[in-house]
Amino acid sequence: MLTTGVIEIRTERSGCAERFTLQPELVDDLPDVPVLPGTLLLMELKAHEISVDLHEMSQLVLSDPGATLQILRLAAHEYGNGGEHPSRIEDCISSLGLQACLKAAARQTVTGHPRHRAVLEIWAHSLEVAKFSSALDEASSGTSGPEAAYLVGLLHALPLMPAVLGWNCRERGLKDEAAEGLSLAERWRLPRCVQDFFREASLPGQGTQWTGIVERAHQMARRSSVQCPLYDRLTPRLHKRA
Repeated sequence: MLTTGVIEIRTERSGCAERFTLQPELVDDLPDVPVLPGTLLLMELKAHEISVDLHEMSQLVLSDPGATLQILRLAAHEYGNGGEHPSRIEDCISSLGLQACLKAAARQTVTGHPRHRAVLEIWAHSLEVAKFSSALDEASSGTSGPEAAYLVGLLHALPLMPAVLGWNCRERGLKDEAAEGLSLAERWRLPRCVQDFFREASLPGQGTQWTGIVERAHQMARRSSVQCPLYDRLTPRLHKRA
């Protein structure tokens, strides 16, 4: 049986791709974030199925920080500053259209370039922290929801990306990674939970709703070899508060 999400995507193939034409230079003035080749291949294969399951496609996107960021950035751009834009990946795909999201994800892929070795490590680390963050929220019956906790964990390493990807755009006047993460999250109009996480981390007295979850998820993650400066910054502060 086809779900509503499947029907919307199948209808989109013939019309919405023309309505949403991706113009990379207008999305924002920062380069594209690379997507894993395997993610892009699976997205393209699913897009050619007779019926596309919206939830499955969304989960595929959410397994890749690069694909997630590219689609969230596109949604923020397409809806402009005039109102609310989709903040869930499912809603982004449904509203923007599958082909537009595929184009956004395909703008740049992770290659064998030495710089991208660090990207692979950060992407794997972020995915693991995301899964633990979601599980922790669900186990504690948190009010924010495991989906939001997952997204915060997936994008918690956002401040690492400019340096790892070689962007010469470090925000002037920002002295720490949390503040830079907040600047990027606001600039790209990422979901409120992600902005709140970096706001908590960068501004004293903002509470520990999200920072506490991410800190505990880091303790559970096996890929702790990744140098995550945000974790190094949060851990002593959270322990001091406890």
